[in-house]
Amino acid sequence: MNYQQTLDFLYSKLPMFTRIGASAFKKDLTNTIILCEALGNPQNKFKSIHIAGTNGKGSTSHMLASVLQAQGLKTGLYTSPHLKDFRERIRINGKMISKAEVKSFVQANQKLIHETEPSFFEATVAMAFDHFAKHQVDIAVIEVGLGGRLDSTNIITPEISVITNISLDHTNMLGNTLQEIAGEKAGIIKKGIAVVIGETQTESQPVFIQRAKSVKAPILFADDSLKAHDISVKNNALKLSVYEDGKVKYANLKSDLTGLYQPKNIVTVLKSLEVLSTQTEIKIAQQAIYQGLKQVKKFTGLQGRWQTLSKQPLVICDTGHNEAGITEVIKNIEQTPYEKLHIVFGMVKDKDITKVLSLMPKNADYYFCKPDIERGLAANELQEQAAVFRLKGSGFNSVKEAKTAALKQAGINDLIFIGGSTFVVAEAL
Repeated sequence: MNYQQTLDFLYSKLPMFTRIGASAFKKDLTNTIILCEALGNPQNKFKSIHIAGTNGKGSTSHMLASVLQAQGLKTGLYTSPHLKDFRERIRINGKMISKAEVKSFVQANQKLIHETEPSFFEATVAMAFDHFAKHQVDIAVIEVGLGGRLDSTNIITPEISVITNISLDHTNMLGNTLQEIAGEKAGIIKKGIAVVIGETQTESQPVFIQRAKSVKAPILFADDSLKAHDISVKNNALKLSVYEDGKVKYANLKSDLTGLYQPKNIVTVLKSLEVLSTQTEIKIAQQAIYQGLKQVKKFTGLQGRWQTLSKQPLVICDTGHNEAGITEVIKNIEQTPYEKLHIVFGMVKDKDITKVLSLMPKNADYYFCKPDIERGLAANELQEQAAVFRLKGSGFNSVKEAKTAALKQAGINDLIFIGGSTFVVAEAL
């Protein structure tokens, strides 16, 4: 198989969550364990940080990886889903796994893959662990795909665990309450290994404390001690200072991730780095923190987080796609100057569509579209459901057509926002 045939094999032959939804989610770790045992358990050959959470885990993973790179550590980064290129999922020091290595892994393990019948995600996780071990990374930042307890990544024994926040998402698989979802995320907390919780939330806090206590894991809530203040966005940079006990601990931090939801992720990152430096052999200098946060996109290749695509008109995309994510997106829209608002919007069928639509601005022109995947919600169905919430606009056959129409209609001082789904953003990019 050439590279494209290899990708087609991974996409079409293996159950893939982004394509078919819940039926691709395996309810145990058996396949991942079989695959990794056959590969010589590569996950045990490098240090790691494990990151779960409903929102913010992608940004947090990339920020941590960026700081570790700035410290001079050879840093692996495993994230999902990808936006434009499958290889975005597996990086070392920001560089994607090569096409030749993807092809080589699948060819060398084709018999094993046929016998094991893993999901797309299980095979990809095994590929990532194998890649990091072969290249002898100093440390790898591993982002949970879905949930935590039963996620394929949960066979690692990390240096620290991190959980960003909890909100309602994937309720058909993880539970219908915040407590149930927190229970699944808490599954990454390991015996004796410190866990950093990004946000203190009434519903999830007792769940995390109980789990940590049961496995004798030190637990720290980042926002207990660290507070972000003096927040502003200027010249495509987020600026803030972080305080501890009323005193400045990190003055005048800058980040190239400008979303107004990023300060809470930065607080999580800072606390995680403090724990890493005090409870493990890995020491992080303050200079690396400042440099890493300032150049996340450059160091890691992160895209899709309140990302400006063009100006005049201003076109911005964001991957926020559930109630909590959209709430943060709307805060950003409200803080952005514009004459008229245009929203290119699409969703997938298995999200809480009515909850998201109820939050969306009514004073906007909508361009409804269907992301090009099986789970995508038809534009006319989305348009009908949106009308219930007095959201008005037209339906389009594709994200590209919707984006083109919005650009045609918008004035130079208008704002075009593109979002509703990671897959809409991927196509817009």
